[in-house]
Amino acid sequence: MNPHPVNSEIIQSGAATIRFDVVAGLTAAAVVLPKAMAYATVAGLPVEVGLYTAFIPMIIYALLGSSKVLSVSSTTTLGILAGTQLGMATPDGGPAQLITAVATLTALVGVLLMVAALLRLGFVANFISAPVLTGFKAGIALVILLDQLPKLLGFHITKQGFFRDLFSVIHHLPQTSLITLAVAAATLLVLTGMERLWPHSPAPLVAVGGSIAASWFFGLHAQGVSTVGLIPQGLPSLTMPSLELIEQLLPGAFGIALMSFTESIAAARAFAGSTEPPVNANRELIAIGAANLGGAFSGAMPAGGGTTQTAVVRAAGGRSQKASLVTAGAAAAIMLLLSPLLGLLPYATLAAVVIVYSTGLIQPAEFRAIRKVRTMEFRWAIAACIGVLVFGTLQGIVAAIILSVIGLARQAAYPSVYVIGRKRGKDVLRPLSPNHPDDETFDGLLIVRPEGRLFFVNVQYVADRINALVVQYKPRVLVLDMSRVQDIEYSALQMLMEREKRGTENGATLWLAGLNPGVLDVVRRAGLDVRLGRERMLVNARTAIKRYQALEAKAIGMEETALDEK
Repeated sequence: MNPHPVNSEIIQSGAATIRFDVVAGLTAAAVVLPKAMAYATVAGLPVEVGLYTAFIPMIIYALLGSSKVLSVSSTTTLGILAGTQLGMATPDGGPAQLITAVATLTALVGVLLMVAALLRLGFVANFISAPVLTGFKAGIALVILLDQLPKLLGFHITKQGFFRDLFSVIHHLPQTSLITLAVAAATLLVLTGMERLWPHSPAPLVAVGGSIAASWFFGLHAQGVSTVGLIPQGLPSLTMPSLELIEQLLPGAFGIALMSFTESIAAARAFAGSTEPPVNANRELIAIGAANLGGAFSGAMPAGGGTTQTAVVRAAGGRSQKASLVTAGAAAAIMLLLSPLLGLLPYATLAAVVIVYSTGLIQPAEFRAIRKVRTMEFRWAIAACIGVLVFGTLQGIVAAIILSVIGLARQAAYPSVYVIGRKRGKDVLRPLSPNHPDDETFDGLLIVRPEGRLFFVNVQYVADRINALVVQYKPRVLVLDMSRVQDIEYSALQMLMEREKRGTENGATLWLAGLNPGVLDVVRRAGLDVRLGRERMLVNARTAIKRYQALEAKAIGMEETALDEK
């Protein structure tokens, strides 16, 4: 008989969780580590930097993060953004200067994220709208695909911008290395075939392992296939950032930090279990910031949470961040034991890995869905995509934010203003619509419902709409149903007071209905409640209708009495 059955169950549950996490961590390692090396090449960095990024940053996030399964290392988006910034900072620098620059950039990203956490700026991730982010990622994917195409074909071009690079690739097509193209084609076949038949499979590991074996057996390097070459064996050494590069790298670090957090929080929320604690945005800022700051001193590139690798962890049964610790341990084992073999890896294989896993950033179905629902947001998505191609990746982030803010401002500037009617025979109030032609209104009474926050940006638009409706309906009583107005700013308050004054002059009396406590407090402090009196400040629109009908009935009764007396 077990004297402690509860403790036994807890131990068994803990053992099962660890077993699931170990399996998930090793499965994720088979997918994440080859991709991490490939993403390092996107940034123009040695492949070992990808392994470094899947080591220290992953461990730090596992200890500090709020997500149970988020896998943190390099991503395609961060790779291309970092590569753009490093290319501008070290156009003619050697390997040592490049490593110093990447350490500085990664440290800056980490510091910016942690400062954002101290300032509680987790909400900033929402500043890029979903349609704009869809377009931005599609643009990033096109840039990455074009960037990797020369490696796939076995020639080199000088980067001068997306469209110039496109013409340059076309011009160099006769120089294609057929054997390099064959290696790339075989890798693409393995990756796409395995992903289609076995989703979340260790396809990258199989492709990389097969390419290394083929490189050794056929002597591909001697036949002109470009390979990775010598990779330092052992754990990463201490790398110090440079204070001299801060000013040059800081602007790009802002964009990379924003994208790192945006991708991470999106992936963390997407794969959060229903029984798990909610993802804490500000804690994520601290965890991802610390992961980048710690990784900077070990030669890592900017890191963030990846959707694909997190999906692998979840699909493989991962239940906690122990899975990430196992993945980081696998990265350390490769660095210690398998570095010489990785030197045989063809760059064409890495390019194929990048291309296969970057195409997922282009989502035609999402573009179609956006266009079906909102044409304006579809235009923003297209504009964000083109902005990346025309202006560059880092400038594309700025363009994406500006587009999102313009979209937000436009929505705030033109809030909905509805005329409210009542469903015939029912006590249901709703906006008048061609879909409900039988809804009734009341002669002499106009109920108008503005929605959203009323403030200086939209006050003139709302005032113009109300004035136009008053001219159209010519009411004796105008009821503003404020039940959907969350807040009212001073400029909008002045509009109300002007409306009340104008109504007194032209015969359309103003009533207010459905004020929430905050709006009611503003109205009282302005003294508008005294001018209106209790008779013209009502609980809701239904009460206003009843009061209006009572007054009309009373007026009719008085008229009939006066006629009888005559």
